[in-house]
Order: sequence, then C-alpha cells, then structure tokens
Amino acid sequence: MKAKNDAPHGRMPDWVPDPQVVQALARASHGDPFSVLGPHHIGDTRVVRVWAPGAESVSVVARGTGETHSLESAEIEPALFGGPIGDGTYELGIKWPGGIQRTCDPYSFGPLLGDLDLHLISEGRQLRLADTLGAQVRTVDGVEGVRFAVWAPNARRVSVVGDFNAWDGRRHPMRLRQSAGVWELFLPGLGAGARYKYEILGPDGTHLPLKADPVARATECPPATASIVAAPEAFEWTDGDWMDRRQARQSPDAPVSIYELHAGSWMRDEDGEPLDWDALAERLVPYVAGMGFTHVELLPVTEHPFGGSWGYQPLGLFAPTARHGSPEAFARFVDRCHHENIGVLLDWVPAHFPSDAHGLARFDGTPLYEHADPREGFHRDWNTLIYNHGRHEVSGFLVASALEWLERYHVDGLRVDAVASMLYRDYSRAADEWVPNVHGGRENYETIAFLRRLNEVVAERCPGAVVIAEESTAWPGVSAPVASGGLGFDYKWNMGWMHDTLSYMSRDPIHRSHHHHDMTFGLLYAFSERFVLPISHDEVVHGKGSLLGRMPGDQWQRLANLRAYLAFMWAHPGKKLLFMGCEIAQEREWNHDGQVDWHHLDDPGHRGIQRLVRDLNVHYTQHPALHARDSDPEGFEWVVEDDRNNSVLAFLRRGRLGDPPVLAVVNLTPLRHEQYCVGVPETGYWREVLNTDAVEYGGSGSGNLGGVTAEAVSCHGRPARLSLSLPPLSGMLFVLEGR
Repeated sequence: MKAKNDAPHGRMPDWVPDPQVVQALARASHGDPFSVLGPHHIGDTRVVRVWAPGAESVSVVARGTGETHSLESAEIEPALFGGPIGDGTYELGIKWPGGIQRTCDPYSFGPLLGDLDLHLISEGRQLRLADTLGAQVRTVDGVEGVRFAVWAPNARRVSVVGDFNAWDGRRHPMRLRQSAGVWELFLPGLGAGARYKYEILGPDGTHLPLKADPVARATECPPATASIVAAPEAFEWTDGDWMDRRQARQSPDAPVSIYELHAGSWMRDEDGEPLDWDALAERLVPYVAGMGFTHVELLPVTEHPFGGSWGYQPLGLFAPTARHGSPEAFARFVDRCHHENIGVLLDWVPAHFPSDAHGLARFDGTPLYEHADPREGFHRDWNTLIYNHGRHEVSGFLVASALEWLERYHVDGLRVDAVASMLYRDYSRAADEWVPNVHGGRENYETIAFLRRLNEVVAERCPGAVVIAEESTAWPGVSAPVASGGLGFDYKWNMGWMHDTLSYMSRDPIHRSHHHHDMTFGLLYAFSERFVLPISHDEVVHGKGSLLGRMPGDQWQRLANLRAYLAFMWAHPGKKLLFMGCEIAQEREWNHDGQVDWHHLDDPGHRGIQRLVRDLNVHYTQHPALHARDSDPEGFEWVVEDDRNNSVLAFLRRGRLGDPPVLAVVNLTPLRHEQYCVGVPETGYWREVLNTDAVEYGGSGSGNLGGVTAEAVSCHGRPARLSLSLPPLSGMLFVLEGR
C-alpha cells in the first residue's frame, strides 16, 4: 500500500475537504460524517480521511500484507489525517499520547441496519427493538465490534462516547438513516462491558447533556448513569417444564396467590446492604415457596435513577437495575423461581418517566418520547413526563420493552402501573389543564389503542403470560377481550374492594354495623372483571401505617382483626396479593431503606399471622371451590349477608362439578356467638379446616371441635343448617366431607 502527496507547495492536498466541512468536524456539528471520513474516491484515486482529535499520528496498515504508511495531518486542522490508499482493506494505527491503537476504520463500513428494520422502527412494529437499536456485539465484514443505533430524528449530530474515546463527542459521530431518524455506527474492537452514552446536538445547535441509551440492556449502578454494552444472550434456561405448564397455572380458574415485594428492602445482608439476585434466589425463593405463594411480584426492576421512587420512575426499560447485579443474575433468579414452581410478575411503568437530564426528556432536543404540550405531557402529581402513546415509535418502544421482559427473561406477567392516569386525559387535572380528544371527550384514544395492542401482542407471542391492570376507576371491560371492545388485560386490581374493606376494618367494632355494606358491596361487581384483591405496598406507606396498624383495639384485638380479615380475603372471589411484611403483621409502615421487621417473629402473635397466611395459601390451593370460579357468579353464594347487628358474614364458594363446596364464616365483633345458625345446601359433616382463633395462630383456641354435622332443618332458604360457635373477631372455613 503506497502513499504519496503530489500537491504543489502551498496548496492543500486533494484529499483535504472544504474548510467549512473541516470546521464542522472540529466543532462536532457535522451531521453526515460518512460523506467525509473513511475511504472515498477523488477521480481515480482512492483516499482515506481519519478524524482523530488528540492523536499524534495515524498510519494505514494493509490487511493481509501488513504494509504500513503514514497519513499526513491537514495543515488547517491537525486532527484530520488523510492521504491516498490502495484498493485493499486496511486497518488504522493511531498513536495516542498513551500508546498505539490498532483498529479497523469505523467509517469504512457500509450501512448497518436493513431497510425493513428501519421501516418497522418507524411504524412502531419492531418488536425485538433491543436487537436492532442500542448496543449490539456483532461481527461485520469479518470484524468483531459493537453496533450502536439510536432513534433521534431531530438531532443535527449524534456521537457515541465512552471510555473508548475519552468521552469525546468529536471522535465518533454517527450515520443518520434518514427514513427512520436512526443514527448508527459500528465500532470495531469494542466488546461487552464497555460504558457509553450518546452526545447529541439538538436541532437548534444546542449540545444536550449526555444521554443514556433508551434501549440499553445493561447499565451502571446508580447514581452513575452510563449505559453498558451487554453480553450477547447466552443464559441457559432450565425452566422448560414451568414454561410448558405456565398457561394452566395462571389461568382464571387456577389458584394465584401473589407475594408482592421490593427487592431492595425485603431483607438486608449482614452489612445492611440490599441482597443481590443470587442471594435473593437463595433466601427469598425458599421462603415464598414455604409460605405457599404461587407468585412473586417485584416492584419495578427496570433501571431507575432515584431509589426513593421504588422503581416507579424508570428510564432503563430494557435493563434490570444494576443495584442487584447483572442481567444474567436476574435471569438466574427467575430460573430459580420457576424451579420452585413460583411465577414471576413485574410491575411495569408505561405511563410516565422522570425528567432526569440523562434520560428520555427532550431526547434529541425536542419532545420526542413525551407530548410537547404540558397539558398532555407533564404529570403534576409525580413531576414526571407522560409518554406520547400516539406516536408509533413510542408505543412500539413500550411494547418492545414489555416483550423484552417476557421473552428474554421468561417473566410470567406484567402489572401495568397507573392505568387510570393513562386512560383519562383529565386525570388529576383542573378543567383548564387538559386537552380533550377529537370528539371533545376525556378518554385518551391513543392510550386505549396502545393498551389493546400491547395485550394482543403479548397474548400472541407469549402464551400463558398475563398482563394485569392497576386501574382504579370503573372503566368498563378492562379484562374483557379486545375483540369484544375491552382493553384485553388478563386481570384487574380490585381497588374498590380494597378501599372499602380496609375502611371497614379500621373502624371500632361498635361502629361496624353502620358500615356493613363496605364488606358486601364488592360482590355487586365482583364478576364484572377478572379481579386481583390487592393489599399492596401503596397501603403501607405515606403515613397510612402498617396493615396491622389499621386494626383497632389492643394488641390481641388488632391481631385477631387482622387474622379475620385475611381469612375473609382468601375466601373472597378474586386472586390474592399481599405485600411483604403483612404476612408477619409488621408494626411499622414500609421503609424502602430498611428491611422487613423479621424480629417480629420472636413474638408468638406475629408468628401466628405468618402461619395463618401459609395455611390460607394451602387451603386456597387445595380446594378448587376457593379459586376455580373466581370470575363466575355461580361460584359464589351469599348465606348470611345482612346480619349487620352482629357483623357476621357467611358465604359459600363452589368449584366445578364434584368439587366440595367451602363455607366461609367471619365474625367481625369481639363478641362470641354460640349456636349461630347458618344454612347449607346439604346435610353431612362439615369439617372446620381453618379457624383463625386457633392457638397456633395466636387465638384463644375456641371453635367447633374440628367440625359440625348439618341438620336437616331449613335455614337461610337452604335445606340444612349448621349450629356454629363463632369465636370473637374470627374467620372460619368449613368443607363438606364425603364429596
């Protein structure tokens, strides 16, 4: 490979571009670096231009022969090197003050993304978005390196920066693929583990703060904010049996009992630090399995800058938070859960995002992911920005994020946060602070379309996975099929049931008779949706106190009230969800900087609550009547609905044909009732399978001596009756034997 410079003295060599172009490179404002850098033909001569700010010299090395010659530095800009080269492939030898770098020329590679990929991105239909955008370890033209690609359609220039180029945005400006607004660049020799961000010049010429990659699969541990090139997917899953049977285990007729937790504050290590994923797999998974829960639900583990948001203000929607270890460690955690027959659900936030400078806010200098109008794009309750679901690329970004967790990490379902805030344009806004839809209404048509598409795509691509809505209004058809006009969710949190029943239980029993409807009203709509009954983290924060703290009376009465309430909840139609700490009757409200107050288990009363929750899960799982017809009104039957004077409730739960019915009875006053008559459908022996007043749960030990035989005497419109002893503040379950 031979180099020469035939330019007459005083004249710039032919390879030196127009001075304005050179100035644009020097100012890091050139938006089309491939038109200048790399190999080009000037007439019949092939030349190369290399932009290397800070380099002392640059050489060209012929691949194959190893022949080397030096490039000259342009007089008008010493960072620009160039000269004629032969027709073969080549590498660069760049001498920096600290050493010599041997690399292929990033600007010698052709376009990287195919036209179909670009089309799918612009249409919001690239469902494997993190395989297309972001940082991908790739081999291009036989050269190993990393392909970077980022959507920033309004930027004037985008560069990838990192330790590999001293975070100098002049070094590696990217190519714009105009049709989709995507910038791309292949950096030879780079590999997994490299830190990086994007340096973006906005449309008005403003240099924006360095931006993290929106689709990075790995990140630095906060408060650091750089993205990290993730290793190619190589995790060997061993959960095939679980995945094959998952659909049946999460169906509406299956027992679903969810243990909700915050990974950072469930338990701390000996140094007071949060457990990593491997430690959680060793400690949490056996605990949850031993307690009889069928699922764990993790508060958001998508990467988020502020730990105090509990994950609900995420920016890294494709990356497990580095607070607990690597992405591979998170995969190991999920795999371990599945080995113990525990499903994994994640809270997921497609409604809004924080305005941190390194994040999505005005990503390319314009409102890209968010609405431009603050009446649509700013959420005052949380000081966050609202996703523009009407933009194809944004809705596609969110759908691809959901699939990333379900497909790449084998997660079994997503709980979609703050659905009501998305559905209503006037949510938490004054009359003059929102923009009506095209028909003048408050419904957000774009969000409706996004949620329907999300649920349809998940159902098609991830059989057996579930999507659960945290929706706090009476929006109709949340869990109805999209084809029937619904939103297509699998389940909806029953926020009304939770608010009503907790309001009732917080009252002194002497006043409960006046609020009896709070415990019964939920059955008027219990079968209008497929519901989850949520006692979630939201009920034990912000001054609400703990679940136990809501119960009235002295310590014995508080524990008894809680036991009775939990029995009522587990017998009530709907899947179950309980936040960590509630299963041991934690005294304090949740503190995300601490851990569950495990020392409570030194007290027999708290141990009794824990044992009760375990036994409730056992009975809930073993008796189909308690779960098989949760969404079917034929699976529930009031027996005693209106005894407000005694605050007694009784109801039957029924399973499929041949399943024995289960009778639930709760006494929500501190008075004992003897010979309390309850009508039942059949004579025979009704075994008392659970009594919250049992000594092992911390109760007094009174009850029905293991069961009662029903007499053939009509009661409550039924042909037989039980004469029961109802302990104070108690809940009981009876199962008809011989069926």
